[in-house]
Amino acid sequence: MQARVYTPAMQGIGEFDGGKIKEQKPIGFSGEGSVIKRVGPLFYWAWATSSSEAMIGLHPHQGFEIMTYVVEGSAFHGDTLGTDSTVGAGGAQVMQTGSGVSHQEKLSANAELFQIWFEPELTEAMRREPTYRQYEHEEFPQESHEAGYKVKRVIGTDAPIQLVADIKMWDVEVNSGAHYQHKIDAGYTLTALAIRGQGTWGESGTSKQPVQFHHKDFILAAAESETEVAITNTDEEPMRLILIQVPTTVRYPLYRKR
Repeated sequence: MQARVYTPAMQGIGEFDGGKIKEQKPIGFSGEGSVIKRVGPLFYWAWATSSSEAMIGLHPHQGFEIMTYVVEGSAFHGDTLGTDSTVGAGGAQVMQTGSGVSHQEKLSANAELFQIWFEPELTEAMRREPTYRQYEHEEFPQESHEAGYKVKRVIGTDAPIQLVADIKMWDVEVNSGAHYQHKIDAGYTLTALAIRGQGTWGESGTSKQPVQFHHKDFILAAAESETEVAITNTDEEPMRLILIQVPTTVRYPLYRKR
C-alpha cells in the first residue's frame, strides 16, 4: 500500500451565490482543477464554506446518492418531494435521487459542510423512487478512546446511513501526539481529508517511512490485502479527518464525467 497526498493546489475549486460560498474539491468535475476525478463509486467531494447566508437555487439530480454533512453552522434543504428541512452541525442530509428530484440549498453564515456524491449502478438506481432522509449528530455512533481519539461512524456497518453503493465513512478526531489505527479492507481504497491539523500516515507493522500530510490535504491509500494504517497527530492542536472507504473497482459500469 502506498499512500498518496494531494495538496490543495491539486484539488478543484468552485463558488456559488456570487462567491458567498467557496469550495475546495478533493474530487471535482472536469475543468474544476482536481487531479482526482473519482475513486471507485466516490464520484464527487466538495468542501464548502460560507461567508454569509447563501443560496443555491433549485436544480435537478438523478441516479446518484448525495450526502450533505455539516461540520459547522446549518444547512437548509428543500426539494420537489415536499421537503423543507434544516440540519445543524454534525448532522447529515441524504438524497437517493433515483428517477429524479430537484432541490435547493441554503447555508447559514459561517457554515462549513461537505457535499459528497456516491455512484450506485445507475441503470438500476434510476428505476427507484427518489428519497430524502435527515440525521442529527446524536443519531450517529460515537466512541471516545483513552488513547486520545474519537470516532464517529457516519455511513455503513452500524451507522444510521446505509447506501446502495458500497461505502463506509468515519469522522475522526485525534489529540495532539496521539495515534489512531484504521483497517482498510482488501480490495478497497481509503480516502481522507484533513479538515483540521496535520500529521503522518504510515502502514502498521512495516518499516516503510510514514508520509506527512497537512491541513486541507487529501490522502488516498489502496489496499490489495487487508492493511492497517497508523495515523499520528504531529500538531499542537487536535487533528480531524474525514475518512471514506470505497471499493477500488466495482462490477458495474461507471458514469464518465464530462
